[in-house]
Amino acid sequence: MKKLSILVLVVLVLGLFFITAGCTQNPPAVAPSTSGSNTTLEQRASTSNETLVAFVDSAAAYAKANGKEKALAEFSKPNGSFVKGELYIYAYDFNGITLAHPFNPEKIGTSRLAEPDAKGGLFITDLRNMARNGSGFVRFYYINPVHNRTVEAKLGYVEKIDDDWWLGSGIYTGPADTVTKN
Repeated sequence: MKKLSILVLVVLVLGLFFITAGCTQNPPAVAPSTSGSNTTLEQRASTSNETLVAFVDSAAAYAKANGKEKALAEFSKPNGSFVKGELYIYAYDFNGITLAHPFNPEKIGTSRLAEPDAKGGLFITDLRNMARNGSGFVRFYYINPVHNRTVEAKLGYVEKIDDDWWLGSGIYTGPADTVTKN
């Protein structure tokens, strides 16, 4: 009887061990989506989509309240009020001309409509087309300067200011799938 009691106790202890071991494991890493769905990549973002939208909305409100010239000057400042962590505002006209960019001032005044992203997509053209509809999200692939200039997926959000120009921002959402030109 004593051996049976010890056996039952050992089984219970082992059972508890296995149950608690499963409860303390780290969750599995989220793999990038290859099916065209942005859900898994968006879940990996350190900045939420809601924060991204609110940031762009605040910049649009600033532009409407202060005028285009003052807004573009503020959006182009690397240490300005529209650079917050990984977020910054960029502005373009509907011809693809860069109007403001705090980290690529050399691009101001040039058209980027034909500039491909790391996978060959015309990301500024896609962002502009989304802005023509008022606002929305666009997925593209770009070099992340913070992560050793590796190519990562980026989710851009844009908003039309008026019939002449639009602005946006974006968040890196993780490593890109195997990068190939389209």
